Amino acid sequence: METKISEIRKEYTRGKLTQCTINDNPFEQFEEWLNDAIAHNADEPTAMIVATVSAEGHPSTRTVLLKGVENNKFIFFTNYESRKGKQLADNPYISLSFVWHKLERQVHIEGKAEKCLNQVSDTYFSSRPYKSKIGARISPQSRVISSRMEIMRAFVKEVCKLAGHEIRRPDNWGGFAVTPTRFEFWQGRESRLHDRIQYIIQEDGSWKQERLAP
Repeated sequence: METKISEIRKEYTRGKLTQCTINDNPFEQFEEWLNDAIAHNADEPTAMIVATVSAEGHPSTRTVLLKGVENNKFIFFTNYESRKGKQLADNPYISLSFVWHKLERQVHIEGKAEKCLNQVSDTYFSSRPYKSKIGARISPQSRVISSRMEIMRAFVKEVCKLAGHEIRRPDNWGGFAVTPTRFEFWQGRESRLHDRIQYIIQEDGSWKQERLAP
């Protein structure tokens, strides 16, 4: 007999989160949890769900990889002409979600995105593998294409064109830096009585910490 989706559930028992043990600084708490996810070999520990909203108010999500936390900003890279790039140009407010199933943990972040300086994007692009650089140059990200063969032909053509040359970052590709205004740390607990602690940025730059009902 097929399992009913409504019957799929598990008890969360791996940990707990208290205001006595959580860090006062949400960036330091995030770093601690990210390091735990890496140390425990969580699948894609830097993967984050990015939610943006169109000019019409329609939300959309996708998964990208976190590439750094610098000067209290979360950094990721993308095609600025992609769906998320265009939506962020119209509405810079964004949310990021990390889900580490192995540790029964989640982190949700809300904030505002801005384009990284060209130097930051150039430095990261230069560190990418050769084929990833080519892919960034030729992919019209989020646009409709006729077939996979179309993109493969464009890839081969660009490889031939740039053979023996330095591969430069295209102008329509680069980083976004997200400045958080809210964090929520979620730890699964028994009986669905999960631990949820949020941090809200205050006018003076400090963080107000509060426990939320599960």
